[in-house]
Amino acid sequence: MSKGLVRLMLMLAAWACGVLASSDAARANVVLDWNVITVQTIGTGATATPPRAGPPTTGDYAKVHLAMHDAVQAFERRYATYTDPINGAAGSPDAAAAKAARDVLAALYPAQASALDVSLSDFLAANGLAANDPGIAIGAAAAARLLAARANDGYFPSSSTPFVGGTAVGQWRPTPSYLPGPPAAFSSMAAPWLATVKPFALRNPAQFRPKAPPAVTSATYTRHYREVKALGSLASGERTAAQTDLAYFWSDNFFAQWNRALRAIALSEGLGVGDSARLFALANVAIADAAITAWDSKLTFAFWRPITAIQEGDNDGNPKTIGDPSWQSLINNPNYPDFTSGANNVTGAVTRILQRFFGTNAMAFSVTSAVPVVVQKTRNFTRFSQAADEVVEARILLGIHFRFADTVARRQGQRVADWAFTHVLRPLD
Repeated sequence: MSKGLVRLMLMLAAWACGVLASSDAARANVVLDWNVITVQTIGTGATATPPRAGPPTTGDYAKVHLAMHDAVQAFERRYATYTDPINGAAGSPDAAAAKAARDVLAALYPAQASALDVSLSDFLAANGLAANDPGIAIGAAAAARLLAARANDGYFPSSSTPFVGGTAVGQWRPTPSYLPGPPAAFSSMAAPWLATVKPFALRNPAQFRPKAPPAVTSATYTRHYREVKALGSLASGERTAAQTDLAYFWSDNFFAQWNRALRAIALSEGLGVGDSARLFALANVAIADAAITAWDSKLTFAFWRPITAIQEGDNDGNPKTIGDPSWQSLINNPNYPDFTSGANNVTGAVTRILQRFFGTNAMAFSVTSAVPVVVQKTRNFTRFSQAADEVVEARILLGIHFRFADTVARRQGQRVADWAFTHVLRPLD
């Protein structure tokens, strides 16, 4: 056999081994498996009493994935951990990560502890791991350290003073519900305490607080008022069918939606367990801190929603904003102020983390929507920034945000992500 043929056969064998290794990593990834369980657990927790639903659950996603990251890094030691490193790791890193996720979720959702025990048992059996694998102790330690580090961080306080805004021009006040479903009509602000929660990476919630929104008599406000009035109306004659579908697409649960997208990206890029754990931890830390940042802005500026602004347009002191007392937005307004947009804060954060993690904005990826009325269930992108741009437009088309609330929020989220990426879970080399 010629040397050239031998060399070719060796190259093909190496290529095949690489493909199989990548395929195995894609098929069996503890981070992706327990991300699914995390999304399901948090979704089920939304029906609990009191419910753990809405933006505050972003902290739950972050806690689970930070614990998994720290458990995996007890073995790999490639990246800095969120809490103190765990020494003397033995056993399976998969068992460690699964146990870490299980323990954090069980602490946050004790009513689901039994179901989580079954999930852990099933995971171990499916992956040929013993129930007493030494990695279990590592995962338990990672979860315990994470929960201790985040104890008394301000999430889900036992009591909170309701916030209902005010009735002056430009001030947010509870908005009506005219379509079936949440929120309840004229609800006070959801989770005002989120504005004071201890961030995961930022120094404080106000670190990236923006300047105040434009005055209601300004040219910018007038322009954005007219835009959302025309395109965001329930009965809009200017919004196209494609724009309506785009708007509904991005009215999904953003935290579950972006975690689905992260799983698809991790699979398509063939990420191993360590890199997957870091990506999910960074993304969910940035998402959580972006939500805290948004709530700080919402509570600080308490700026009214378009539905209030347009219905009160003839009483705002701006002769160029023509009011319409019967105006309604495409969907019910969430029960918190307009400025800044939480959805755009979150999207700006996660898309910037993806840019920083992969070192490029240019990447083919997809996002799916679980909203029943959406026609195009999957949207394909070639740049991470394209998704962020779409969400800016979508919140206007839904009639629930002014453009300035969206664009400022997108930049806030990007700044949160930049800070998180450069301050936590850094490469050890």
